[in-house]
Amino acid sequence: MIRTWKGVAALLLAATSLSFVSPAFAQTPPNILVIGQIAEPASLDPHVSTAANDFRIAVNIYDGLVRNTPGTLEIEPALATDWTISDDGLEYTFNLREGVTFHDGTPFNAEAVKFNFDRMLKEDHPFASTGPFPLAFFFSSVKDVAVVDDLTVKFTLNEPFAPFMSNLASPTGLIVSPAAVEQYGKDYGRHPVGTGPFKFEEWQSNTSVVASRNDAYWDGAPSLEAVIFRPITDANTRVAEMLSGGIDVLLETPPDNVAQFRDDANYQVVEAVGPHVWYVMLNAKDGPFADKRVRQAVNYAVNKESLVNDVLQGTADVSAGPIPPAFNWAYNEDVAPYPYDPAKAKELLAEAGAEGAKLTFLVTEGGSGMLDPVPMGTAIQADLAAVGLDVEIKTYEWNTFLSEVNPGLEGKGDMAEMAWMTSDPDTLPFLTLRTAAFPAEGGFNSSYYSNPEVDALLDKARLSTDPAERGELYKQVQAITHEDAPWLFVANWKQNAVVTSAVGDFELQPDFSLVLRDVTKQ
Repeated sequence: MIRTWKGVAALLLAATSLSFVSPAFAQTPPNILVIGQIAEPASLDPHVSTAANDFRIAVNIYDGLVRNTPGTLEIEPALATDWTISDDGLEYTFNLREGVTFHDGTPFNAEAVKFNFDRMLKEDHPFASTGPFPLAFFFSSVKDVAVVDDLTVKFTLNEPFAPFMSNLASPTGLIVSPAAVEQYGKDYGRHPVGTGPFKFEEWQSNTSVVASRNDAYWDGAPSLEAVIFRPITDANTRVAEMLSGGIDVLLETPPDNVAQFRDDANYQVVEAVGPHVWYVMLNAKDGPFADKRVRQAVNYAVNKESLVNDVLQGTADVSAGPIPPAFNWAYNEDVAPYPYDPAKAKELLAEAGAEGAKLTFLVTEGGSGMLDPVPMGTAIQADLAAVGLDVEIKTYEWNTFLSEVNPGLEGKGDMAEMAWMTSDPDTLPFLTLRTAAFPAEGGFNSSYYSNPEVDALLDKARLSTDPAERGELYKQVQAITHEDAPWLFVANWKQNAVVTSAVGDFELQPDFSLVLRDVTKQ
């Protein structure tokens, strides 16, 4: 190892304690990329985590059987070199890459693959207690994972499942070291071991996560010596760190600062369109939002054009439903966003007898894909006040916010901000809008929306192997949920990041992951 990583962390802390200077005198260590993250990770176990903030680290430590080709959502080989799919769509057989080892020196093989998926899917697995695994939903169709031989593994599904390959390419499909899980148990998320381009070195809480170059990486050793992920929850502080030279990469740039960096030759603003949805879930179980008319009213009451143009400074488009337009084949262009119509909102509130209703609105200080959540929440509060609704905002740090919202809004609030970034149109509605996805059932339908017609459409779309048929089913889902208004539909983000002029080959991905294996730093 070229450096002691405690020494690197000390060097970094010393650098960031200096007064702000010109970025031309970068203070970050040579050939070590320092990234300003939006929050402290909750876990680096990719099967336990649900946050893009955590996944941005995990995808550099681990590999999956397959991955998305850079710049696309197309599938390419990773730990599997190739695969075959049976004619009935029930069997997927993967040939595994030979000679790959985990960072702890143990072999990657078919037994390791079986361990990973059995841990997530089998309640009687010896290490099932290292969960919970909230996104194991992605693989709920898997009936069995069988070791054919050391380098061949076969998945048998209980029914055809169209998103299977894209879900394997998601962070939940990343492969962890069985030996490390056995060693660390419930603490594995603090001691991650994969096969990826960077090896985990240390995690100093609320300070940094350090990962070093894997010189033996099967796809070629990275150029970077190491990557340091720094949690900087306050957006203005992240900007200040970028201007002072304390970080090399600024993630989720505050909208007000994008133009500032774009006009400065010391920086590059990197942008990409991907499947992102920013919304406010509405508690349909109890309180005013149990009435569809009240849910529709808030969609008319909020000026979303002002939110995306004034608050988000044009870095997003107005959303029309749970299917983002990035999935153009599944997006219903005939469903238009709710127009800004306060008079219509007041009319609906009067019909529902909800004038002057008191509402509790849960807002996060920051988090994965949350854009500018506090100003967004304040602007929404003001628009709702203008139609007579009394909204109280409760603000939480991101991980605390998730611990409040994910178990469900009942007894906690009427509204809550949320954002999702996905790689298949199935993911968001399946996990957040089905009756069977209520939190008590292990899903993320924290607003308790239920429509049997939507349930049936989503179940059918999962089974269809015809892309055109799948697309039509999701278009129907968008039309129905737009009418039912389980959420306040707000925005689809055009993701961005800022890098210094010393950083090369940095590219944002449509699946919102942070792939660093090809990045350079002068």
